[in-house]
Amino acid sequence: MKDKFTSKAKSEGYKARSVFKLKSLNNRFKLIKNGFRVLDLGAWPGSWSQYCLELGCTVDAIDLVEVNVDGINFIKGDVFNDDIFESLNEYDIVLSDLAPKTIGVKKIDNEASFDLSIRALEISREVLVKDGNFICKIFQSEFFDSFIKEVKKDFKSVKIIKPEASRKRSKEIYVVGIRKV
Repeated sequence: MKDKFTSKAKSEGYKARSVFKLKSLNNRFKLIKNGFRVLDLGAWPGSWSQYCLELGCTVDAIDLVEVNVDGINFIKGDVFNDDIFESLNEYDIVLSDLAPKTIGVKKIDNEASFDLSIRALEISREVLVKDGNFICKIFQSEFFDSFIKEVKKDFKSVKIIKPEASRKRSKEIYVVGIRKV
C-alpha cells in the first residue's frame, strides 16, 4: 500500500519518497543552495540527487547500485573502500541516506547503521569545506549518543530531526551538522 509521500513522489517525477525528507530538512535549515557541490552517499535510487540538481547544484553520487539520474556524476563504489577518495573533490554539503541491509537482529542492524554513519562522518571530515554542512541518517539505538558526540566535534551546530516523511514505525532519524569548523 502506497502512502501519500510515495504517491506524491511518483506524481512529481521523483524516484523515491525520501526526497520529501531532504526537502523538509532543507526548508527548515537552508543547507543546500544554488551552485553548491554536493556529495550524495547511498544515493540509490536518486531522489536526493534529483532535488539537488533542481536547486542548481553539482552532484557526485556514490552507491553500490547504479543511480540513473541525468546530470549527476555517478561513482559506483563502496563507501568503506578508500579508493573512492580518488574520485572525490571538495563539497559544500555531504548527504548520507546510507542504510544497512537489515537482518532483523536489532543489535546487529543498529551497529551496521552506526558504522555507516561514522563512515559518512569520516568522509565529510575529508571532503567538506570549512562551514560546509552534513546530513546523515542513523537508526535511533544504543549507538546514537556516541554518534552525536562525534558529529559535535566537527560542526558549530548539530540538530536531530525526524522529518514528517519518515514512517512513524521507522527508527531512522536525521542528524544535521551545520557549518563545519
